Amino acid sequence: MKSINPMQMINNSRVHSFHIALVAWLFFIIMSDGYDVVIYGAAVPALMEEWGMSDVLAGAIGSYTIAGTVIGAITFGLLADKIGRKRVIIICIVFFSFFTFLSGFATGVGMFTICRIIAGLGLGGVMPNVMALMTEFAPKYKRTALVAYVFAGYSVGGLIAALTSRALLPIVGWQPVFWVAVIPLLMLPLIIKNIPESVAYLIEKGELEKAKQILRKVDPSMPQLVQLELPRATNSAVGGTVAKMFEEKRALSTFMFWIASFCSLLLVFSLTTWLPRLLMQAGYDLSSSLLFTAVMQFGAIAGTILLGRLMDKVGAKKVLVPLFLSGALALGLIGFSKSTVIVFGLIAVIGAASIGVQNLSSTFVSQYYPTGIRASALGSTMAIGRIGGILAPILIGILLTMNLHPQFNFGAIGIASLVGGIALAFVQEKHAAYNKLEEENLKQVQSKLVKESYAEPIRLPK
Repeated sequence: MKSINPMQMINNSRVHSFHIALVAWLFFIIMSDGYDVVIYGAAVPALMEEWGMSDVLAGAIGSYTIAGTVIGAITFGLLADKIGRKRVIIICIVFFSFFTFLSGFATGVGMFTICRIIAGLGLGGVMPNVMALMTEFAPKYKRTALVAYVFAGYSVGGLIAALTSRALLPIVGWQPVFWVAVIPLLMLPLIIKNIPESVAYLIEKGELEKAKQILRKVDPSMPQLVQLELPRATNSAVGGTVAKMFEEKRALSTFMFWIASFCSLLLVFSLTTWLPRLLMQAGYDLSSSLLFTAVMQFGAIAGTILLGRLMDKVGAKKVLVPLFLSGALALGLIGFSKSTVIVFGLIAVIGAASIGVQNLSSTFVSQYYPTGIRASALGSTMAIGRIGGILAPILIGILLTMNLHPQFNFGAIGIASLVGGIALAFVQEKHAAYNKLEEENLKQVQSKLVKESYAEPIRLPK
């Protein structure tokens, strides 16, 4: 019976209808996640006016929500290694879709905050598991690009949130923009039908026939009678915990990923929560501020897709470090500009260097660690990052109460982008799982060549 390495088979597969459908469904899930995150920042001026909230209280609600995402990222990231990524993704959709929808019926700050915190559990848990699932099924030569396409959905969701709010808030108020969040819940039966379970998880649990069925969708030419084996690097890591992120000389890189994620999410949640308010303080009206928010999301989409493809060609660090630093520069300049056109351009760069960086750096993390601890690595990295996200809304809320010039507010946010770029520069790619797998494959090829050379009969000259 022929023996195949399923991970190697997936790595060498060609992109076809299976991959396209998977990208589409995961894109939809992340788009819904992005909508539910950004909608609070878009609606917060209306909420502050209706309920008489201060900047600090509005920031605190945003921080409480992100605290829920931290718990969700840790809990569901670890749970995925126990019950499977597909089940966890489904649970997370129920959490964030239903409770975001329910928050649209809130009659006061208390009920609204509770709904946002519970929704945050799902918002935090879904992203690392979607990332891990897409990374596992993406062929190696298109992996970063396909994962980037999926995570462009976050910015598309944010774009829809900004445009929906701009259209609905002046006419029907803030409640309907939260009701839209029920759509993923209605789509759940189709999501369950079309999202596959992790092959590595199924093999580890002994569900070999289910794993083979999924692998035949990945590669329809796979023989009927095959034996599945996980590569040694994966076997050693399956069922792993966060502690394994520090093994095999990965400790420094793990800390650097955590610092970069902290800075990235501090940047992201500062802007997604407060950009409309910051721009209103700078003299723009609510409608214009929401349009700027849409431009930021558009910049994030373009940055994620275009630079994701570039990462496949030149490597992650060569793209992410300069992108982080360009965000710091743009944030430093935006407070000085009086030209609307220049501000549009700077905000597009900021979108690419904040949300775009978060999307792309997550693909970097997902590929850096072995398959078996990938969900745990993503979950823990995002959880550390979301500590920055927790601090961001309330810190910027306090900053706004000081009535400083807008350039100081944007400059303070830009410090996070600078530190994040420096941290990623210290990540050691030589210890990444993809490099070690290549080394192992090279050794196997060399060993095979040596055996074949000894098997050749010695031919003496006549």
